[in-house]
Amino acid sequence: MRTEEATEGISEKWKIKYADVGGCVVSSDVEKKVDSLNKKTFDAIARRYGKNWEEEYEKDIEDFMMKKANVMDILITNKLFREELKKYFIEIDDAEENVKELNNDLYKVVVYNQKLKAENKECFSVTVNTKDKRVNLIK
Repeated sequence: MRTEEATEGISEKWKIKYADVGGCVVSSDVEKKVDSLNKKTFDAIARRYGKNWEEEYEKDIEDFMMKKANVMDILITNKLFREELKKYFIEIDDAEENVKELNNDLYKVVVYNQKLKAENKECFSVTVNTKDKRVNLIK
């Protein structure tokens, strides 16, 4: 799993939005400006979460892959989830999803169908509670 996917997956839990700046090559002016903005941002985050926030944040990024696998294991065996997939003509192996951690046991999963002709490919969303293995459809 890409680091960007894991970073996005924990962004709602941490209330931190990650944004790439530039491409493969970034000018020194842009780099200096980004570094200055990042310092201010990191200081504000440290005031909110404490001075060791980066260690906890990095651990959450590392742990996200296993947590996402757990969420998907719950969904694959869940009757409600499988019925929703059928409504959108999505095979279980073809499901494209975006998983975000809301808190330690609660996740939001948005399911997409890239084969739809509509601009919005989002089909449905569910929450998954990994503690009690409960899946709820978001209306």
